[in-house]
Amino acid sequence: MTEGTTSAVEAEAAASADESLITRLEQEGDIAADYLEGLLDIADLDGDIDMDVEGDRALVSIVSDGNDRALQRLVGQDGEVLEALQELTRLAVHRETGERSRLMLDIAGFRARKREELAALGAEAAERAKSTGEQVKLKPMTPFERKVVHDAVAAAGLRSESEGEEPQRCVVVLPA
Repeated sequence: MTEGTTSAVEAEAAASADESLITRLEQEGDIAADYLEGLLDIADLDGDIDMDVEGDRALVSIVSDGNDRALQRLVGQDGEVLEALQELTRLAVHRETGERSRLMLDIAGFRARKREELAALGAEAAERAKSTGEQVKLKPMTPFERKVVHDAVAAAGLRSESEGEEPQRCVVVLPA
């Protein structure tokens, strides 16, 4: 085989793997949507289910046309109920597929708003580390929150690390 043929074969294999991943993630989203629709019915809550695929995970959102207040009960204080529902949804997907899921659940836009706040916090901490030349240690966060902050710090051109043990694990932004 020539180099061009090898590259074409590799590209075709990569495209096939991407299609396979997307199909699997869409299946996870469908399973999660069915599970969450049942939950909404049991709780007698109105909400629509939106599904998407971002990177290597399925994103499932419960949204409401009007009264998000009712859905706030499913978010709970600081997203605690949302985290629990996400884990239950992941377990429902695992039960059906036999594979571990990294599905991300959002309810009433809570995670989307949180992501924006955390990205701003990460950028601010990176700027502070740059200007002072000292590391900046942030408060303990969930894995989701730490990931968003790490991404924001990397986008600002600095490195960050997680340190500590759950649930006190936190992000430390390192100066250049």
